[in-house]
Amino acid sequence: MRGQGSAAPVFAHRHAAEDARKAIHRPEVLRGLGETFRMLGDETRLKICLVLARQELCVGDIAGLVGLSESAVSHQLRLMKAMRIVRYRREGRMTLYMLDDAHIEDLIRLGARHVAE
Repeated sequence: MRGQGSAAPVFAHRHAAEDARKAIHRPEVLRGLGETFRMLGDETRLKICLVLARQELCVGDIAGLVGLSESAVSHQLRLMKAMRIVRYRREGRMTLYMLDDAHIEDLIRLGARHVAE
């Protein structure tokens, strides 16, 4: 609520509003969070995350599981690596992909629980 002609907001519950303001993250954190959720908002990338939550896999196996070409999966994995959603390791000539950390799996699990309720 804004007072008439005033630049500063006038709050009906000033103490509650000031406390709630502390929950707003810095702009760079908000941007990163928005980008992470945008990446996870794509069904294909979600499927990739779900299979990688269970097992490290190569591009060909991921492609077979999610029903896409290896090229399409590689493209998605590049985007996901840039956002630190997935990482990889080499085993000989094979590249295996996995989720970057448990936080990604937690986000998906919490989101699925929210949708199911």
